[in-house]
Amino acid sequence: MKKIALFPGSFDPLTKGHLDTITRGAELFDEVIVGVFVNTSKKSFFLPEEKVRLIETSVAHLPNVRVILQEHELTVESAKTLGAKFLLRGIRSVKDYEYEKDIAQMNQHLSPELETVFLLASPKYSHISSSILKEVIQFDGDVAEYLPPAIAKAILEKRDAR
Repeated sequence: MKKIALFPGSFDPLTKGHLDTITRGAELFDEVIVGVFVNTSKKSFFLPEEKVRLIETSVAHLPNVRVILQEHELTVESAKTLGAKFLLRGIRSVKDYEYEKDIAQMNQHLSPELETVFLLASPKYSHISSSILKEVIQFDGDVAEYLPPAIAKAILEKRDAR
């Protein structure tokens, strides 16, 4: 049976930390599906369709990775539809672990056959988050070293257009 993992998130923006988790996941699973989900509690920098396009560009070198947009479904329902038996999640800190553990336990309740797999963030990325990067971007700070090139370019273009 093909081992399919769903890596869900809002990815606004996708960071090199996310990309590292995707790359490492692609070595563990037959297929990794990056699910661009809508987080209603966050204000997005990119439109959902922009995120999908930018992430597709950033993972083009990984043949067993694809990107989908999911705006109206619980993660566990998307996983079932996609045939994913695993949820892939990255953990940067104890704070992330506490948050992710609660979500994993709820997902286990909703879909007992779905297993959450945590990958610890690589040390060089463990201090970055999309939220922190968006804050720095808001005030014209340079965060390009933490972003895949296509995403850094798109952010500069959006920032320059305002």
